[in-house]
Amino acid sequence: MTLPVRHAKPAPPVPVPDLFSSLRPLLAAEAGAEAAGTGIEPGDLEQDVWLRLLELLDGAGPPPDPALWVRRAVRAEARLARSRARRELPHAAPPAATTDAACPEREALRAERRRAVRDAVGRLPGRCPRLLAAMLSPADPTYREIAGELGMSQGSLGPMRSRCLGCLRRMLAAEVAVPGPGGKER
Repeated sequence: MTLPVRHAKPAPPVPVPDLFSSLRPLLAAEAGAEAAGTGIEPGDLEQDVWLRLLELLDGAGPPPDPALWVRRAVRAEARLARSRARRELPHAAPPAATTDAACPEREALRAERRRAVRDAVGRLPGRCPRLLAAMLSPADPTYREIAGELGMSQGSLGPMRSRCLGCLRRMLAAEVAVPGPGGKER
């Protein structure tokens, strides 16, 4: 006598929008924790996992345990990122001809950097443009001379200079890609 084969009834699938909204906080936390060791941004890691999930939904359907799947997928993507980072090699040193100070390309890049810094200094708020221009003057004035020229106390020049340079640093960082760990641009 053969018994009829009974199959367990699969759980009803979770609607995709609910799946995404329920996994978003977990994925953000997991990606943030793993990204520090990979040298990539947490958002990039999240994007890779979302792409994996979309590919899975397109083929096999939603995972049986979405939270466990997200944790495993984040770790797998982090391993892939670390593997890619190990394979990336720095550029070889430029030929001797291009390291010459008279190299037109290098001089053009230096001029462009000077122009970018000069433009950013001009956009700084308050007294910052005048203060930094005085401090970078080829005449190399003393703090006493700068304070007299700007009409402020000598003791407030250091803190103000620090604030101005911080503002300039933030301005330039927003305009120029800053190399991250291992020399990779973010």
